[in-house]
Amino acid sequence: MTACAIEAAAEDGDEDERTGCVITAAGTYGARLATAGGCLFPERWTLDGPEPYAVPLPGNQPEEPGTEVQPMADGRVLIRRLVDGRHSFSFLYPTGPGTGELPLGAVEYPDAATRLRLLPPAPGGDTAYALAVGPRSSVVWLVAGGAFGPERAAVIPGRCAGGVWLDRRGRMLALDRETGGRTKTVVVDLERGGEVSPLLQIAADSDDRLLLADPDSGLLLIRSDAPSPGRDRLGWGVLGSTLPVRFPESLRLPDRAVTPFAVQPGQVLTPESCAVALRIEGPAGGWVGMWRPALRRVLHLPAPQGWLAGAGWWTEDGVLRLPYATAETPCGVARLTVPTGTGGSGAGGPVRDGTAAASGEGAPRPSEPDPAVPVVARPVPLREAPLDGRTAVGQGSDAAS
Repeated sequence: MTACAIEAAAEDGDEDERTGCVITAAGTYGARLATAGGCLFPERWTLDGPEPYAVPLPGNQPEEPGTEVQPMADGRVLIRRLVDGRHSFSFLYPTGPGTGELPLGAVEYPDAATRLRLLPPAPGGDTAYALAVGPRSSVVWLVAGGAFGPERAAVIPGRCAGGVWLDRRGRMLALDRETGGRTKTVVVDLERGGEVSPLLQIAADSDDRLLLADPDSGLLLIRSDAPSPGRDRLGWGVLGSTLPVRFPESLRLPDRAVTPFAVQPGQVLTPESCAVALRIEGPAGGWVGMWRPALRRVLHLPAPQGWLAGAGWWTEDGVLRLPYATAETPCGVARLTVPTGTGGSGAGGPVRDGTAAASGEGAPRPSEPDPAVPVVARPVPLREAPLDGRTAVGQGSDAAS
C-alpha cells in the first residue's frame, strides 16, 4: 500500500476529492487519479458489468500532480509520470493485495518549453498515444502498443492541441494546429508516416477547432469564430459532406460555458439523429445538456451528485452514462435518456436511473428552435483527408483512402 493509506481518509472522516475520469472508447473501463488523505493514487473502474466497481492501484509512494492515467482495453492502466524532464510510461494492474507495474520506457524533454500529455484513448484500446508540443513543432508518440517502447509516430510543423479520433481503426487523428496566428484542424494519417492534410478551413481568418467526432455517422462538433469574429460559437458538420457547417442558436447560451463531451454512436448515415452530451457551466453551477441536430433545442438536466465532470459515454440505444463518486457510493454510474422525437421532453422524456428527472436548479429553459437560415460558412473540406474508405459527397475518389 502507498504511504498515504486509503483507509486513513475514511477513518478521518474526510470526503475524498476526485479528479476527472478517462474512459475507453468502448466504455468498458475507466481510470482516474483519486485522492485520500491528501495523496493521489490511480484507480481503475470496471464499467461493463452489472454493477460498476473500482480497484485502487496505489504504488510505493503517492503520485505527483500532473500525473496522467488512461485505461486500456485489457483492463490495465497506463500511467505517465514526469520526473526531471523524463516522461516515463508504465502499465499498472492488480496483483492480489498489491499493484503490479510493467515499465514501457520514457520520452525525454528536458526543456520546459515542450509540454507532453496523453491523447484521448484510441479506438480498440490496445494502443495509446501522447502529444508533445514544442515552440515550433509537435510530435505524436506511440507510447503503448509498439514493439520497442515509445516511438515517434508523426512530426507536425506548428503547435498542436486537441486530439479527436476520426475512425474506428485508430489511424486518422485530428489535431488543432496553430500556425501564422490562426488555428485550423488538420488530420494526421498514422499509417502513412504521419502525413498531414487539412480538415477544417471554414474561413481564411477564422480559428476552427474540432471538439468531437462520431465515426459511424460522421457527425462533427466544431468550435469556431467564423460566424462572429472574436467570439467562438459551437457548430456541427458532417464528415465527407459538401453541406455547410451550421452554428445553431440552440447551442448559443449567453454567460454559460458549453462543452460537448460525448456523441451517441451507431447512428450510421443519420448524423441528425445523434444525441450529443453537453457540460454546461454558469454562475449557479454546472449541469448536463442533451442536444440533437434534428431536435434543435437543448434539454437541461441536473448532473448526478459527485459527477466526475466532463466524463461520460453514450450507448447506441441513446442512454448517457455518467460516472460519479460520493462518500456513500465511491463508484457509481448514473443513466440519462433523451427522447428521439423532435419536440420537447414529452411523455417518455428525460429519465435518470428510470425516474423522471426534474429540471436542474438554476438551469435555463430549453432553447428556442434554430433560425430557418443558419449562419453558413464553407463546407468541411475533406477531399484531402482519406478516412477509412469513406468517400466525400461530390468529391469522387479524392476522399477515398
